[in-house]
Amino acid sequence: MRLLTAIIVCLIVILFIQAVKVPAYDVIIRQGTLYDGSGNKPYVADIGINSDTIAAIGNLSAATGKTEIDAKGLAVAPGFINMLSMAERSLLMDGRSMSDIKQGVTLEVMGEGWSAGPAKRKSPKPIDSLWTTLDGYFKWLMKKGTSTNVASFVGATTVRNYVLGQENRKPTAAEQQKMNDLVREAMEQGAMGLSTSLIYAPADFASTEEIISLASEAAKYNGMYITHMRSESDNILKALNETFRIANDAGIRTEIYHLKINHDRNWNKIDQVLSKIDSAQKAGLKITANMYPYAASNTALTARLPTWVQEGGAGEMRKRLRNPATRKKVLEEMRLGIPTKNSDPKSVVILGFRLDSLNKLYRGKRLDEVAAMHGKDADETLLDLLIKDRSPGAGVYHLQTEDNVRRIFKQPYVSFGSDGASFSDAKIFEEWGTHPRAFGTFARAIGKYSREEKLVSLQEIIRRMTSLPANNLNIKNRGKLQAGYYADIAIFDAEQIIDKATYDEPKQYAVGMRHVLVNGTPVLVNGVHTGAMPGRVVRGPGWKKK
Repeated sequence: MRLLTAIIVCLIVILFIQAVKVPAYDVIIRQGTLYDGSGNKPYVADIGINSDTIAAIGNLSAATGKTEIDAKGLAVAPGFINMLSMAERSLLMDGRSMSDIKQGVTLEVMGEGWSAGPAKRKSPKPIDSLWTTLDGYFKWLMKKGTSTNVASFVGATTVRNYVLGQENRKPTAAEQQKMNDLVREAMEQGAMGLSTSLIYAPADFASTEEIISLASEAAKYNGMYITHMRSESDNILKALNETFRIANDAGIRTEIYHLKINHDRNWNKIDQVLSKIDSAQKAGLKITANMYPYAASNTALTARLPTWVQEGGAGEMRKRLRNPATRKKVLEEMRLGIPTKNSDPKSVVILGFRLDSLNKLYRGKRLDEVAAMHGKDADETLLDLLIKDRSPGAGVYHLQTEDNVRRIFKQPYVSFGSDGASFSDAKIFEEWGTHPRAFGTFARAIGKYSREEKLVSLQEIIRRMTSLPANNLNIKNRGKLQAGYYADIAIFDAEQIIDKATYDEPKQYAVGMRHVLVNGTPVLVNGVHTGAMPGRVVRGPGWKKK
């Protein structure tokens, strides 16, 4: 009898255990301080992940995980969204995305003015990297593999170049329709919207009306218009007016790339700039902006030249610069400040040329120093070097004031973008010059401006790196720590995270990021890249899956 009773008890216990199963997850992140992306105060909890999705948040002490991460004392946040990534090429070369992963970036948003597609190819067959559409680029990148998620705008310059080449003229009605069709096709392939880079040739050949027509096409798919405005200097107020007109007439959500004010003669316009944006928002326009938290920018040396001389592309530009009469006109306009007075040569540092011989002589030197070595004034020196190098060159421009950087940093509608490639320490990038923002934007925003200068709370700065850009882009199920959302997660030491990259030594990884998960897969563990490539294409709201 006793034996029978014992057997019955055992059976009851077994049945009870089976009825009350201990929950199991693929990954459990334990006891981290959660900054959920909403901007609300942080709280301590566990996160359970199954496959690529956050399955549960709370007290999971009774649960088990195939992989467990101890996050006690660490900040746990949604993965950061890089609103201005130049990683189209670098990710094809090395998909690990080291410089951004080590800052917690899990989504690269590419396509400033130029995008990977649409593209015309000389080869009749789309072999190797010869894709012809934005979707073709996405598929090729996924075939190569990447650690981060990727998204892209369709570039208005790319579309214009596809139809008009680099001609400085108005499109015909048929050409405008072709450009609109290309935007429509890209939106249906998953573009986030339309982008412009109106400060550069041939982008600035486009009229406001041309851009409104293209932006209206993107608006039909609930896309965004995002712009490097025609001026960030003397004509910045006029450029803002154009941006607001496009937003209004196209009926489209609009963002300003890397909001800033260049040249000391314009720094006092900061109140007007912020007031105009505030007024536009109150008037009902959906206007946002992004920034990189540095007082120096990085762009081509050709940005110092009048854009008319660049019509037809680099080859035609060099031909014109070799013509004495044309060269004289270019130099005269550069000295007169047409259309905008150039920065002082002392404020421009040479970042790099195509030729190693020029890099050895001039990289890291100020333009005035290079001119003294060359034996001519800065403008003539620049023209000589552009002709010799057969490239646009690159420079770092020290044109902003730190006070304005801080003012812009504090605006609640401003997200962040590195405006740089995503690098590794691989030899293939050895000759690539870069601005420190490529290695430090997100770590600097948290470490310097939030923690050290206390301009914005940590929960607010995380909101502006996560849910703010996700909502602006109309991305679903990313940007927050929430059950049912994709498990893109950054885990870091809030007291240690900081940028290490400098203008003199820009290729220095940020520190303080401990773990990063992309779509539920650990990509960074204890600060070391795992080699995993779980990145996916994040498609825009107009995507039509085929």
